[in-house]
Amino acid sequence: MAKRVYVVGTADTKGDELGFLADKVAALGSEVLRVDIGTGAPPTVAVDITADEVAAHHPDGVSVVLGGDDRGIAVAAMAEAFARFTETRTDMAGIVGIGGGGGTAIITAGMRRLPLGLPKIMVSTLASGDVAPYVDVSDIIMMPSVTDMAGLNRLSRVILSNAAQAIAGMARAPAPAAEGKPAIGLTMFGVTTPCVTAIAERLRDDYDCMVFHATGTGGRAMEKLADSRLLAGVIDITTTEVCDLLFGGVLPATEDRFGAIARTGLPFVGSVGALDMVNFWAPTTVPRKYRKRLLYRHNPNVTLMRTSAEECIAIGRWIAAKLNACEGPVRFLIPERGVSALDVEGGAFFDAAADHALFSTIEETFRQTDRRRLVRLPWHVNDPRFAQTAAAQFREIAKG
Repeated sequence: MAKRVYVVGTADTKGDELGFLADKVAALGSEVLRVDIGTGAPPTVAVDITADEVAAHHPDGVSVVLGGDDRGIAVAAMAEAFARFTETRTDMAGIVGIGGGGGTAIITAGMRRLPLGLPKIMVSTLASGDVAPYVDVSDIIMMPSVTDMAGLNRLSRVILSNAAQAIAGMARAPAPAAEGKPAIGLTMFGVTTPCVTAIAERLRDDYDCMVFHATGTGGRAMEKLADSRLLAGVIDITTTEVCDLLFGGVLPATEDRFGAIARTGLPFVGSVGALDMVNFWAPTTVPRKYRKRLLYRHNPNVTLMRTSAEECIAIGRWIAAKLNACEGPVRFLIPERGVSALDVEGGAFFDAAADHALFSTIEETFRQTDRRRLVRLPWHVNDPRFAQTAAAQFREIAKG
C-alpha cells in the first residue's frame, strides 16, 4: 500500500491554511490525504476524509461528536474519535497538523497514539508555551505558528512551507530500521542505581540497554517504546511510580502502568524497587495529611515519604493484579532485605513490617503459572547477587 502524508486541520475555520499546507506537501512529491477534524460549520476547502468519517470512530457514534452546542464537549469527543481513527491507519508515512487550542488538542491526541519514529509535526499557536500535555512521551515536533491562524499572511506562508518541507523530507527518506543489538528497557531511581547499573553491565554485550528514570514520564516512555515494538524486553526493577499514583505523589504512573507488558507479551523481569517512598517537591508542598509522617529530604526540591504497611498492602495488590493480566514470560523478584538504598537496616526508611506487608501481599495476590513466576531472594535490591540473578532470569526468559 502506498504511504501518504496526512495533513490534518479544522477545515471549517482553517481551510485556507489546510489547503495551502496540503498543496505544498503534494508539490514536494508526497501523496497527500487532507483530513478534516472540524466540529462546526461545513468545510471551506476540499478534503479527502471528512469530519463525519473521523467522528464515526467515536465509540458512541457521530452524534456525540458533531451537531451539539457545547464546543468543549465536541472538541473532547473529536479528540477521542481522531485518536481511534489514527490507530486504524496503515498507510501513513507521516502526519502534519495545524491548529489553535482546540485543533491542537484534537490532533495531538491522535499523534500520541502513533508509533514512535513515525514523523509527526504540529504547527500550533500553543507551541511556544508548556506543550507537555500535548506531547507527553511521544516524539511530536511542535512548531510555533507565531501568528494566529486566521487567514494566510506573509509569515504564515513561510512557516507552513517550512512545515511542508520538513514532513515531506521525513516521509520521503525515513530513518532506516535500527540495526545491531536488540533494545531492552530498564527502570532506575537514584536509590536503585547500583542494581540497575550492574544489570545493564551484565547484559550490555548482547542488548542495547535503555535506562529510564522512574519519574512517571520515564515509565510511560518505556512502555510507549514497548507498545511501538521497539523493545525486545523489559527489566522493570524500579516500580516506584505506582506509589505516587496511589497516594498523590508528584511522579505518578498512569492507570495503564504494566499495560504495555500485557498487550505485547514481552519478556519481563520486575521488582519492587523504591516502593518504600512517595515523592513530593519541597517540604512545604507535602499535603497536610502527610506532614507528621516519616519524611526524608532527598534534596532541597524533593521530599520523600515512607510508605506505611497499609499503603504497601494496597501497592502490592495493585501491582499483582496488573501482572496477573500478563500472559508473556514474567519473573517478579522480591528482595527480602530491602527495596531501596534508604530501606536498609539502620537506614532512614528501614521498616521490616512495611516490607513484609508488601512482599506477602504480592505473594498472596500474584497468580503463578508456568510462564508467570514470583521469585523471593534473600538479598537487598542493591546487592550484586540480586542484580546477577535478575540478569540471569532475563536471559532465561528471553530465549523463548
